Amino acid sequence: MIIALLLTSCNRQEEVRILFTGDILLSRNVRQEYRHRGTSPFENMQELFSEADIVIGNLEGAVGEVTDSVRDKNSLLFDIDKGDIGMLYEAGFGILTIENNHTYDLGEEGRDSTVVSLQKRGLAAVHSLNSPYFFTVKGVVVSIIAVNTISNKDYTARGIPSIELMQQLRLAKNLSNVVIVSIHWGSELVDWTVKQQRSIAEWLAQNGADIIIGSHPHVIQQPEIVNGKPVFFSLGNHLFDQKYDATKEGLIADIRIRKGKIKCSGILIHTAQNSFYPRVVREIDCGLKALRTNKLFNIGDFTLLPVSENSGVDSKIRLDGYSAGRKVWSSQSIPLVSIETGKLDGENEYLFTIEKHYSTIDNETDIRPYVYGADKRGIHALWRGSALAWPLVDAHISTCDGKTLCVLHRGDSYMNIDKSSQKRRLMSYRWNGFGFSGIIDSIPCSDCNDFYAPYLK
Repeated sequence: MIIALLLTSCNRQEEVRILFTGDILLSRNVRQEYRHRGTSPFENMQELFSEADIVIGNLEGAVGEVTDSVRDKNSLLFDIDKGDIGMLYEAGFGILTIENNHTYDLGEEGRDSTVVSLQKRGLAAVHSLNSPYFFTVKGVVVSIIAVNTISNKDYTARGIPSIELMQQLRLAKNLSNVVIVSIHWGSELVDWTVKQQRSIAEWLAQNGADIIIGSHPHVIQQPEIVNGKPVFFSLGNHLFDQKYDATKEGLIADIRIRKGKIKCSGILIHTAQNSFYPRVVREIDCGLKALRTNKLFNIGDFTLLPVSENSGVDSKIRLDGYSAGRKVWSSQSIPLVSIETGKLDGENEYLFTIEKHYSTIDNETDIRPYVYGADKRGIHALWRGSALAWPLVDAHISTCDGKTLCVLHRGDSYMNIDKSSQKRRLMSYRWNGFGFSGIIDSIPCSDCNDFYAPYLK
């Protein structure tokens, strides 16, 4: 299991090394080979993996057995024996992203079984519902967001731009030094980037992603810099049973963080014909320049470090408050969607969050706005709203004055709830000491309009 190291143990001169591999298959011919040979398919990788602080890969498939009900719906199924999950841990993996077009091969039950099986073997499973996932290594806070844009036969892929993904990116950027997006996209067996990949990469980079790592094409696509951020459009296969020459080549993203800077390179791997065991070939310079890490989140004298707390598929975040390099307090687990600070009254600094909670006002578990204060005892709620005047889509503190709350509402109301409504309304609010009051006359600055313009209908 990933264990967060305390800030007091941080040595800023130490290098953090993260390896991110391409697609991993533990089914079909791959499974047949490692069972026949009786050895780990990662046996040639262990020396390299042992040199990293954390190894991450994209696992395709679901833990469980193929039943008639799922076989009828999907002819291409990657079923994983839960007894084989231990090979990933023994090989050196710490995190597996499972957000791809094979996540639901065995239905929701299979997805849930995959998450639980990985967690039981000390591995973190990152998917859309628990993104961003936070972990800390040598004092560096890293977040991972898993995204799938490829449709599964029974489940809808995520469209981009997306309010939900924007919220995940904002939360990740505010609470971590480095934001990594693992995205399933593109076209299979196409070794060049398609237009959609490039436009999505631009949007992700603009909205907070520091490093973008792609999968799904099963062949390598040339890494590039997009809007100043390194993009590995496709790492190709790491462990797979496809037999085309191009699918036998893979790339490992080699991410190094030191002295507040991120450098990325690549490690080429090759799998011989008539085998599915990959081998290291050589390191390559991908032409990806170094970029600076984000600053950690502060309120007053406290630095807040996030800790992802997983329980099955669901995830909550605990905030640990540090002062002078020492942990002073820990919050309770929070179903956090967004977090930021602002001087809402023009003088004092407040914590504004969006969280998922149940409310009797609509009998739904949905996003709700909160305001907190912070002191040496921890964070304490000053205001807990339902969703202001109308159901909430998103909210953020305006950059123009640091105290105006820009809010995107749904088009329905609490008197006539209709979550399917595609209409949106824009509103701005000011803190009155006891809650928020709507600003009736006008939106006080262009930031509110500009920020939400792409999402207004």
